[in-house]
Amino acid sequence: MFKFKPDSARSTLLRRSGLSSYEIASSKVHSPRKIILLFGMSLLLTACSSKNTPISPTFTPPPTAEITPSPEPALVMDTPMPTETALPPTSIPESSTADADVTYVRAIQSADGSWTFHVTVSHPDTGWEDYANGWDIATLDGSKLKIRESDEFTRLLAHPHENEQPFMRSQSGIIIPEDISQVIIRAHDIVDGFGGQEIVVDLQKDSGPNYEVVKEQ
Repeated sequence: MFKFKPDSARSTLLRRSGLSSYEIASSKVHSPRKIILLFGMSLLLTACSSKNTPISPTFTPPPTAEITPSPEPALVMDTPMPTETALPPTSIPESSTADADVTYVRAIQSADGSWTFHVTVSHPDTGWEDYANGWDIATLDGSKLKIRESDEFTRLLAHPHENEQPFMRSQSGIIIPEDISQVIIRAHDIVDGFGGQEIVVDLQKDSGPNYEVVKEQ
């Protein structure tokens, strides 16, 4: 059985605490219980001092490089801006479903040089919602020949002809320049516009496909 020896504990305490026997004696430590308490504290201090707790190195950011402004001004790129491209005027295409057809033309030139055209038109008029509403005389370059510049057509058809198909309507007083030898006759309806059958009339001939030309003296 272990028997505590005060003298042995006192010697150990002296070694671990680094105190001299005089210092302990002057502190009036005579009780074995106090000696044991000092001995335990000495062990605890020794254990704590013997631990090597690694200290994580503190991260030091690298020094920021100082940006020195360039003494020369930045180059300005002389890049040309894109220019707008002019687009050709958009023409209204003729309808592929247009069905106002010119079926026959009779052209008569009067002695004064003016012309009268008798034009036969065929179209399935159903009433005011869909009918052939005019026919034109045009040159090969697309210019219209009209009595008045404000007229919509060479000949305006003012009402439906659902009970008269095909039908013929005439227009007189048409002036055709002498250098024009051919004209195109075409019809228009209010739903599909131009695009039906057309007839090209050669004014230098007496007749041709679906037309005739008469010149009065």
